[in-house]
Amino acid sequence: MLVAARAVFADHGIDAPMATVARRARVGVATLYRHFPTRDALVRAAYARQMETCDQALKEALADPDAWRGFQQMVETVCELQREERGFPAAFVAAFPDRAENDAQVRESAERDLLLLIRRAQAAGGLRGDFHPSDLAVLLLAHCGLVTALPHDRAASRRLVAYLLQSLRTEAAHKPLPAPSTLSLRSLPLAEGPHGRRSSGS
Repeated sequence: MLVAARAVFADHGIDAPMATVARRARVGVATLYRHFPTRDALVRAAYARQMETCDQALKEALADPDAWRGFQQMVETVCELQREERGFPAAFVAAFPDRAENDAQVRESAERDLLLLIRRAQAAGGLRGDFHPSDLAVLLLAHCGLVTALPHDRAASRRLVAYLLQSLRTEAAHKPLPAPSTLSLRSLPLAEGPHGRRSSGS
């Protein structure tokens, strides 16, 4: 069922009807709901490995004595997961819901860790000082656009990520950037369904 779910989410987004997933998995809708009572539960299960990989990448980045290397490898890992699973970008964003208290705690912890990683990389002189946390959301959105258009072109993906990372180096900061975006991981349009709403998880 999880393989079918990932295939459907890749084709139709994470707001795809549960009935579509059930048909793809060749099971009844009731059977699907017995295993996954909400769409949110199905999305989380379908991309559990990828989310665990992201969590581990962030922990390893924070533990790396070279703060810039840790930041770079974390970005590369997330972008590689975007390329491997076309439905993952929206699932990644949907992992930052606003509903349950436990979800909020997990989200806030991840955001604190990301901010700490950014500050460490800046303090070490690797990441340009005018990098803003919203720039990470912009970077992921740009890469998502490429992998959506060229899902099988790994070379293009790797080259874009390399270009973006090089532009974030301190030595690349020759003149001031425009004001940062208001985007965050919670506000990326990747989490929206076909009618422009955020995934409801049910």
